Amino acid sequence: MNNNELINLATAAKEKSYSPYSSFRVGAALLTKDGKVYQGANIENAAYGVTMCAERIAVFTAKLEGETEFSAIAITSDSKDYIPPCGSCRQVLLELCGEEIDVLITNGIGEVKIFKLKDLLPFSFGDKNLNG
Repeated sequence: MNNNELINLATAAKEKSYSPYSSFRVGAALLTKDGKVYQGANIENAAYGVTMCAERIAVFTAKLEGETEFSAIAITSDSKDYIPPCGSCRQVLLELCGEEIDVLITNGIGEVKIFKLKDLLPFSFGDKNLNG
């Protein structure tokens, strides 16, 4: 699967967003190393703290299905600016997908930037800190 296809799947997932409070729709598409894709969309709640981001929904769904190896995640929104994962999502991606996963972020005019997760979350805290 190429990057454009993954971004298109993230954009399709965004259409399933439940965001009645912010109207800020986000979609994510997580690619496993064997080519499967898991989609997520943000789901809001009136008790804002229990709102769930698109990225975490995609990751948790993949983990529930037994996936353990990932190569990339694409993230889209309706924003004109690039949409990086929030801090909570970066931490979840680090622990469940690894620091080498590619993170594809897009902006409102279809441009894409690609980062390694380790570059978006430098000097991170993870299992290595607990086991060393």
